[in-house]
Amino acid sequence: MSNPLPPFPDPYNDAVRQQIRAFQSAQRAATTEPASASSSNLRTSSSEPRYNFDAFNSAQASLSPQIVGSTPSPSTVRHDNTREKSALSYAEPFCNFLTENPTVFHAVSALAKDLEAAGFSKLSERDTWKLKTGGKYYVERNGSSMIAFAVGEQFEPGNGAAILAGHVDALTAKLKPVPRLRTKAGYVQLGVAPYAGALNSTWWDRDLGVGGRVLVKESGKIVTKLVKLGWPIARIPTLAPHFGAAAQGPFNQETQMVPIIGLDDSETEVVGEEEWNATLLSQGEKGGFVSTQPERLVKAIAKELGIDDYSTIVNWELELFDTQPATTGGLDKEFIFAGRIDDKLCSWSALQALINNTSSSTASSSSLIQTVGLFDDEEIGSLLRQGARSNFLSTVLSRVTQSFSPFNLQDIPRMLANSFLVSSDVTHAVNPNFLNAYLENHAPRLNVGVSVSCDSNGHMTTDAVSTAVLTRCAELSGQKLQVFQIRNDSRSGGTVGPMLSSATGIRAIDAGIPQLSMHSIRATTGSLDPGLGVMLFEGFLKHFEKVEKEFRD
Repeated sequence: MSNPLPPFPDPYNDAVRQQIRAFQSAQRAATTEPASASSSNLRTSSSEPRYNFDAFNSAQASLSPQIVGSTPSPSTVRHDNTREKSALSYAEPFCNFLTENPTVFHAVSALAKDLEAAGFSKLSERDTWKLKTGGKYYVERNGSSMIAFAVGEQFEPGNGAAILAGHVDALTAKLKPVPRLRTKAGYVQLGVAPYAGALNSTWWDRDLGVGGRVLVKESGKIVTKLVKLGWPIARIPTLAPHFGAAAQGPFNQETQMVPIIGLDDSETEVVGEEEWNATLLSQGEKGGFVSTQPERLVKAIAKELGIDDYSTIVNWELELFDTQPATTGGLDKEFIFAGRIDDKLCSWSALQALINNTSSSTASSSSLIQTVGLFDDEEIGSLLRQGARSNFLSTVLSRVTQSFSPFNLQDIPRMLANSFLVSSDVTHAVNPNFLNAYLENHAPRLNVGVSVSCDSNGHMTTDAVSTAVLTRCAELSGQKLQVFQIRNDSRSGGTVGPMLSSATGIRAIDAGIPQLSMHSIRATTGSLDPGLGVMLFEGFLKHFEKVEKEFRD
């Protein structure tokens, strides 16, 4: 029998009781004090309570912000500075990751390099797997999703998996199959289509690059190459407000949000059509793929990839991205301003946590499959083979179990029943300009910690048991949890947790890092938040096996 876990610390010591009483008194004052007519952050509807948010925030500040479960132990409080310093060390690497890897293909490729540097071996779904305890592996699907896992030294068939899951896709605008357009008023334009909620108002007047993957014929084989034209190539210009109603919208995404990529003298014809066709004909490629693409774009991509013969370009998947680099900001550099935070923030943090935990001395004692699953297509429903609704996760976990127990069919359902999933997608941080949009006591802050996401209608997997499990893991690793739930009069989003949990039967919780401006082309998180995510996720991987014993039937 292993040593028992230390008892849960009593959250109701005298000091905390005193804080709670003061907090409750301030809450009552906040809801009864007459609202100032000049308060811009108060609801004006007489049917709703009028909150004095200054009083509320003052009271809230007297407690640790929105911590789920017990209060941090004294040792945790004493070492907050160390915790912050450790968390801050992840800010610059995360910013570099976002800037250097603007598309889902770049992101997966970069994360694969991190895994290989940490001793993980790449597997192919097409091959027979020969796994061993203590081994570290990863597998990709479509080049846009990946699952990495480490088999514990003490693993036995039927043992569960500790899983972190996120998504690596982000809102974008993808090039149409035939993006060549006839010039208008001397402008060369590019045909693009919105992916999920992209091409919203935040995409106007931004410096947009082009990147993605290119299929190239080399020595009789088709190879995939990644390309990133990182300078501003495209822009979607707004109409000046001087034009009145026409500048106010609503706007048509097909006809009024078309990027400009250059100038040309032609007024009606596809740019340089005769000359371009002659060039392609000389390469034996008239009517081929590149003949349907903008000439100057083909030449730019070919130059970037060192391709002399345009006819070797078989096809591509390209998209637009904001070229402005990710950066820290604020008076004390307490923010990160960047594009594509949703959900590369949690995905990157989860993978760093797996690398850290499997490199530590405690990893050798694990009997679990420590797993990180990063999926594509979450923003459009996860319905494709590389999405979370596919068989990717269940197939990988089943194959791991089968590698050690090829004949016992009960080991796979046992493994799933013994597993636990943390669905780690970003959540909404409180916005000081729209306090009334948030549910009282459910408004996560930046630079505090990961937030548990709840939803009464099943859009999130969180329940009492899964919350207790993750809270215990957070306590053992000295981390804080916050909580978020949408107001009853607002619409809730969803993520990969419910689809993965319902398909496999794995217990689950939704818990992600807070951010501002979700689904904007450029968003905000805290400079500590990538690191706080790493430390919480690492704590889950490290401590779940111990915590699980407290929740056994």
